[in-house]
This record gives sequence, C-alpha cells and structure tokens, in this order.
Amino acid sequence: MRILTDTHAHTVASDHAFSTVHDYFQIARDKGLQLFSITDHAPTMPDGAHYWHFGNMKVIPRVVGNVGMLRGIEANILEPEGGLDILDKMHPFLDFAIASFHEPVFAPADKATSTRAVINTIKTGECQIVGHPGNPNYPLDYEEVIRAARDNNVVLEINNSSFSHSRLGSESNCVHIMELIDRLDWKVAFGSDSHIAYSVGDFEHAISHAERIGFPEARIVNATAPRFLRFLGEHDKPVAQEMAEWASQFEMEAE
Repeated sequence: MRILTDTHAHTVASDHAFSTVHDYFQIARDKGLQLFSITDHAPTMPDGAHYWHFGNMKVIPRVVGNVGMLRGIEANILEPEGGLDILDKMHPFLDFAIASFHEPVFAPADKATSTRAVINTIKTGECQIVGHPGNPNYPLDYEEVIRAARDNNVVLEINNSSFSHSRLGSESNCVHIMELIDRLDWKVAFGSDSHIAYSVGDFEHAISHAERIGFPEARIVNATAPRFLRFLGEHDKPVAQEMAEWASQFEMEAE
C-alpha cells in the first residue's frame, strides 16, 4: 500500500511546528509524493496562524518540482455544540478544511457531548475531513459519526502520529474506526500530521494497521493526487479543476 498524497501538515505558521513551505516541497519531492497539504492551525488555537496567513496562501505556487500543494486549514471544533472557527471570507482561499478537537479550544468531554459537536460540525458543510477522531479525550459514538460523515461526504482521518507520539491511547480507536468504515461502506484520509518536513508523507503506522486488518486501499481518498482532487471536486472546490490537467499525468502512470 502506498499513499502519495498527504492531507495534514503544519509549517512555522503554527508556532509548535518547525518547517517552511519550501522545506515541505523539497522533502515531498525527495520522498516521491505527488501532492501535500499545508493545514496550519486556525486562529482560535493559542499558536494558530493569523487569518491573513490563509488568505495569502495564494502566493504559493501550486506546483514546484512537479509536486503539488493544497491550501488547507486545521480548524477547531468549537464549544459547546460544534461549528468551526473559519470566517466566511476565508472559504474562497481554502481548498479544504480539517475539523479537529483541540484541548485549548474545546475541553475534553463525554461521549454524548463530543459526538453531538462532531456531527453538528459535519453538517455545516464547512469541513471535508474530521481530524484525529481516535483521540481518547473525546470519546465518540463512531457509528453515528461515520453515518453522518457518509451522508455529508466527509471523511474521517487516520492520523499517523496518533499511533506513535500524539494523543496517546488512540491506537485501538483508530483501528476500530477503520473496521467500522469498511463495514459501513465509507472512506478515510490518511494524514501524517507532520510538524516538521522530514515526516511529510510518513504513514507507516497507519498503513501497517490497515494492512493487518485488510482495510481496502480503495477506501483511502488521498491514495493518489487525482483521487483526492476528485473528492474535492465533489465539494465544488475550484482546485479540482485548476489542478486537473497537472494531476492527469499520475492517472496515466497508474495505467
């Protein structure tokens, strides 16, 4: 199993990350990635990027060294009922949004509260991915969340760092999510959640568990650049057409 697109990475615009966009392009090319995404934290996080950061990502080239880059955001699910900290005027500048719980913004909560907040957020239509849903600080009714996600064409993230050093205790939840996704006929995105460019495109833990349980690669929306761009096209994101001709080379390679 190979995943050639990374949907989750942070630059120095998030203060607890350590690499620049230039670093990411270089490492992504060295690793043979087709596409990566910059998804810095939204402003409600204590170290989140300023709103101007997201509006000005338009100055970053779409493709450098034949590696593409998407302009994303990791937005915060808001207390107490959900919703995201994305201003309406930001949406035209974003290719997609990840919706995540973060302790400084939404205090750890019980299953009913967390589940309600996630489902309400999914229903807003403002996000395409639910970030690191395996976090044990926010227990979820996974079947309810997956059904809501499927109904709204939102995917759940299998976050590689949740298996190793972030959100300890997530591993069994992440595996359970994949098992339910397969049974309920839905999809996931694999994200590295890279905070330094050296780990962009690192999915070894997620892939290992997916292969162990026989999780189908066809359910991973970001396995290739063309597949992820088609997914964004289903959300009427202009980037899907903007990068379609460039991405077509990877369709031909697959053939």
